[in-house]
Amino acid sequence: MFNNLLSPNAVAVIGASPDRSKIGNAVLENLVNQGFQGKIYPINPSYEEIFGLKCYADISSAPGKVDLAVIALPARLALSVLQECIQKGVEFVIVVAGGFSELGGEGKKLEDSLKEKLKGTKTRLIGPNTVGVLFPHSKVNTALTPGERIWFPGEGQIGFISQSGALGLLVMDSLAENGTGISGFVNIGNRADIDEDDLMEMFLEHDETKSIVAYLESISNGEKFFRTVKHVNMKKPVTILKTGRTPEASAAASFHTGALATDNRVLDGILRQVGVVRAYSEVELLDFGRALAYARPLRGKRIAILTTAGGVGVLTTDLLTTEDSRPALAMARFSQQEIGQLKQHALPIASLNNPIDLTADGSTLSYASILNILVGSENVDGIIAYALPQTPKIDTSVIDPIAEASRKKTVVVGVIGNRLTGNLMVEFEKARIPAYPSVQRTVSAMKALYLRNMYLGRLLNDH
Repeated sequence: MFNNLLSPNAVAVIGASPDRSKIGNAVLENLVNQGFQGKIYPINPSYEEIFGLKCYADISSAPGKVDLAVIALPARLALSVLQECIQKGVEFVIVVAGGFSELGGEGKKLEDSLKEKLKGTKTRLIGPNTVGVLFPHSKVNTALTPGERIWFPGEGQIGFISQSGALGLLVMDSLAENGTGISGFVNIGNRADIDEDDLMEMFLEHDETKSIVAYLESISNGEKFFRTVKHVNMKKPVTILKTGRTPEASAAASFHTGALATDNRVLDGILRQVGVVRAYSEVELLDFGRALAYARPLRGKRIAILTTAGGVGVLTTDLLTTEDSRPALAMARFSQQEIGQLKQHALPIASLNNPIDLTADGSTLSYASILNILVGSENVDGIIAYALPQTPKIDTSVIDPIAEASRKKTVVVGVIGNRLTGNLMVEFEKARIPAYPSVQRTVSAMKALYLRNMYLGRLLNDH
């Protein structure tokens, strides 16, 4: 159903321009620079050629079938151009411009007219009031922000749905810094047609997507949302960041998108019932999305902590065993036999009674040996491993034993610091191991994996 959106053969940019101050310039340039291999049709009657591509006067003049068209024109022109796209048989249309229902009054009437145009046709619409889409696997990028102002993420396993275009672009920019990729990004904008439910179903059927994350300011249809998220989350983990938790935030969301925000208590009950992990910040949204895409669900509460910095272990213990917005987990308790095994691979000054502190003298070799014991322990359900390159005997080779451990047990990694940690974070990302630059984020990701397993356990029991 959405194949020609995820991987179109031909894309038209209506309003394409050589003028760098125009949105149509940025959209066309991003599509070209992303390396899209299909046909690209710039549409503008004022030019014969843009970026070395033949320019067409209108969408009807473009040869052959067009799967996706981006209307990069003011709102007042969108209606007639949408009609031309429908007549051409374009399957998916993105309307970039704002000035619709988010403004109320005449804007809402204009958006209603867009909806009317779509009725009875096979054309589907994203937007209006959207920054576009990004599908790295098929090299489709219709974002309206120039490439020199944002770092777009590469191929990955997270499907990202955002009601806010600006927030979505900013989050992707920060994601790309550590090499985190995505399977796709769609800014739904005002949702005149395609909404969050449609896109969750799309990512469910998308092989490259392993987890789905959504930033929402409101819910289009509560009953439909409940059915959709329940169905999707059974097969692929879903994380949702829903704003409007306070009356003030709810009002702000309404002004932003022209939609009514859903009652927070009702939504919270829905998400708990269907086992969706709820995020409370844009950082948590992608942190949990990565953990759920990369790591196996946590099958029990007992966690072993491995570190070369004692204070980090103590703080982790505190956060791990605290009941906050998510359940408290437990510290794994080792048998005497296991403690004896641990002693064989650690210096006498090491602390081995969980959290395990190898001290600053701990080496990658001892780290690997300890990890092997923890993986084999029936008393350990999951491992929080701190890879701290500031300690002199730990280097990037620590990734290998952590990767090996993660193939057999749930592992979340903490990489604390700044100057020495950037490359390490990138390497963990390449290995698809969830790694985080703070204790809080590391612990929260582990708790998200536990919540996922609780839900899967409930499903199993229900059947």
